[in-house]
Formats: sequence, structure tokens, C-alpha cells
Amino acid sequence: MTIMRLVILDNYDLASEWAAKYICNRIIQFKPGQDKYFTLGLPTGLPRNHPESYHSYMWNNFFKHIDIDPNNAHILDGNAADLQAECDAFEKKIKEAGGIDLFVGGIGPDGHIAFNEPGSSLVSRTRLKTLAMDTILANAKYFDGDLSKVPTMALTVGVGTVMDAREVMILITGAHKAFALYKAIEEGVNHMWTVSAFQQHPQTIFVCDEDATLELRVKTVKYFKVSGSKLLTNDELCQAEGSSKS
Repeated sequence: MTIMRLVILDNYDLASEWAAKYICNRIIQFKPGQDKYFTLGLPTGLPRNHPESYHSYMWNNFFKHIDIDPNNAHILDGNAADLQAECDAFEKKIKEAGGIDLFVGGIGPDGHIAFNEPGSSLVSRTRLKTLAMDTILANAKYFDGDLSKVPTMALTVGVGTVMDAREVMILITGAHKAFALYKAIEEGVNHMWTVSAFQQHPQTIFVCDEDATLELRVKTVKYFKVSGSKLLTNDELCQAEGSSKS
């Protein structure tokens, strides 16, 4: 059975907090331990030695703050001598881990997830991908606005890679992504809006703020607000809510 949920929060901060608690609770419910790992999927990879690379970002903002064995953190290496071999090895690591339990990602204003730009195959796997100009422009802020410094290519998991995850969470916030959210849930599956593929995933949850719903039909927003409010108060979040206050 395919279950698509849309949880609408008032603003970016509340959406982020809700998503964090949801992920925390999923891990708690899984009850990880020795030789039992919860596999969390995160989108992309760039050269590890660049301060704005995803490798640097993940270590500085996430991994170094939690009790994770560095050997259990696998990030695509944009400096690998053989990039295709690096991508193939990454797919192999996912399989050896038993698959991804929860994949968490955001989208661009053009509806791309990870770096699966418009026109990407919906069955694509981890690969080297040329970035669209919109993506390059969006990332220029991390390079002092200098487009010449922004990478034009990146290693990324494919749409098919993400679709294989047991559960997918997609965060969409801001009015500039409202049309992408509309394309993601109100129109059909379209490879020009790769996020729309997750309409067909057996367990997808979209988490957004009010601004991101501006292009949705009123009845769509009302429907998901009712179902979303039930989701917010059910037992799925109680344990995470309690742990966050202790």
C-alpha cells in the first residue's frame, strides 16, 4: 500500500523541529544496537577538501556532534580517481547495509531531489551529474556569489536509489518552492520534476511550512492539515517529544 503524507507546519523552524523529532523517533523505534544499524540516507557528495562540500558540511554540522563511528559514515568522494567506480561502490555499500531505512532530502525550486535535475531518469542510480544553471545560481551564495567557483558537476544518488529506501522524508519550505510542491503532489509523475516520483513510493512524507503551500488548492491544504494534525498528536511522536524534554 502506498502512503503519501503531507505535514504542514506554520514556519520553517517548526517544520525543521517536527522533522528532527520524527527522525529521532524512527531511530528509537528501530532500537539499534551492536550489529543492528539504522541506515539514514542523505543526498549528495562534492570534493571533501572544499569547505562548502557536502562532505565538510555533514561532518561539521552533524557527524561530529553525535556518537557515530566514522567508519559507519559513508559519503561520496568527489576526489576519487575513478568516479564511476566510486558511485558503483556506494550503491554496493547501501546493499551491504541492508538498504536505507529512511532517506531525508530537500528539493530545489525546479523540483529536483538530491542533484537529480529536471529530465533525470526516474530509475537512475548513483552517478556523476551535470548541474543545471538554476542549481549553480542557488549555490553561488556559498561561494561569495562567484559563479566561477561553483562546481558544475556533482556525485549524487539517483532517483531509483532513493526510491529503494523503505521510507522517504522530503522537506520543502519557503514560497520559492511552492510551485515545486504543487508539482510534487498535485500533478502526475514527471521526470522534469523528479520529486514527483515519490507519489509512487510506498511510504513518503512531505514536511513543509505554510509558505510552501501557496500554489496548492485550498481543498488539498485542508485535507492534509486535518490528517497532518492527527499525525502530530499520535503515538509516533510521543516518545521523541518526551526525550527532547528530558
